[in-house]
Amino acid sequence: MPVLVASDLDRTLIYSSAALALTMPDARAPRLLCVEVHESRPLSYMTETAAQLLTDLGDAAVFVPTTTRTRKQYQRINLPGPPPKYAICANGGHLLVDGATDADWHAGVQARLAAECAPLAEVAGHLLRSADPAWVRKHRIAEDLFAYLVVERELLPEEWVKELAVWAQDRGWTVSLQGRKIYAVPQPLTKSAAVREIARRTGAGLTLAAGDSLLDADLLLAADRGWRPGHGELADTGWRAPEVAALPERGVLAGERIVREFLRATRTATG
Repeated sequence: MPVLVASDLDRTLIYSSAALALTMPDARAPRLLCVEVHESRPLSYMTETAAQLLTDLGDAAVFVPTTTRTRKQYQRINLPGPPPKYAICANGGHLLVDGATDADWHAGVQARLAAECAPLAEVAGHLLRSADPAWVRKHRIAEDLFAYLVVERELLPEEWVKELAVWAQDRGWTVSLQGRKIYAVPQPLTKSAAVREIARRTGAGLTLAAGDSLLDADLLLAADRGWRPGHGELADTGWRAPEVAALPERGVLAGERIVREFLRATRTATG
């Protein structure tokens, strides 16, 4: 039975220049590999060591990139190793098989959202009305499934985020603050549901996972073993679970450690 490895991408496996956390002396900084270019500029990185480990992992397990990114944003990423057969985008809203959306899966997701939570238009409208233009830089609708704001983090009022979270929860939505982005995501829209479907299709005997944000908590809890880095929303709130290792590493070195742990656990399981 194969091992399934489902990993969040941003600030878990790949890192923007602002999130690298290169706190060591320059001469000891790791060599980096650019894995994403956007508008002709390098955007995301992993260490060269992590890139080699990920290549090895792709040969040993069913590796599934699992992201809140839209399909278009995900397709900008050029990860090392064999192209993943499966990928999860839009926080579980799209299950990609060989790069194409599984239409039946997406239709099922849409039906659950319509039945179980407030409509996107209501939540997106509230975001627009309640957010202050002084600290909002962009407002986006992602895949007609959820909404997010890009903000000036240093100007963002903490109380506004807390009030938004309570308002959203009453309507079946979750709020997650990740870097400069505030996400409002329907509670039934989960990475874990899509991962369970891939595990069913592949007959996986073991599921491993990693993530750094509140939107990854359900993914980590659904896995047999999980890892979270020493930075991010889960670390900041002290989130823990029995089968989830809280790593001390922060930044891009946490990404390297996570891939190393994935590979070690996969090799142990497959003998």
